[in-house]
Amino acid sequence: QVQLVESGGGLVQAGDSLRLSCAASGRTFSSYVMGWFRQAPGKEREFVSAISRSGADTNYADSVKGRFTISRDNAKNTVYLQMNSLKPEDTAVYYCAAAYRSPYLREIATAYDYWGQGTQVTVSS
Repeated sequence: QVQLVESGGGLVQAGDSLRLSCAASGRTFSSYVMGWFRQAPGKEREFVSAISRSGADTNYADSVKGRFTISRDNAKNTVYLQMNSLKPEDTAVYYCAAAYRSPYLREIATAYDYWGQGTQVTVSS
């Protein structure tokens, strides 16, 4: 079992930056692929980014590529999502997720075993 707690969300203007953090506790953090997903009102949860267990490999949704950066610090049991050049369409609840069954950077929510409670990001125009 692992517990995930996101932080860092907030209300910003278009073009601003935010850094989300997800602190993990429980089983060995470095054994998990970590992902970020988001869900806007009335929409399905969508993949944002994922990072491998070591941090060497990353994957991004096309909509955030070049603007968002995922990273992890296994010594601190934390994964980050640096979000730059934010747009109103980035407004959503952002969720951190952990997967231990596979080392691959999956983009589907069902591949992940544990989820945080989410943190709201609102980008005004």
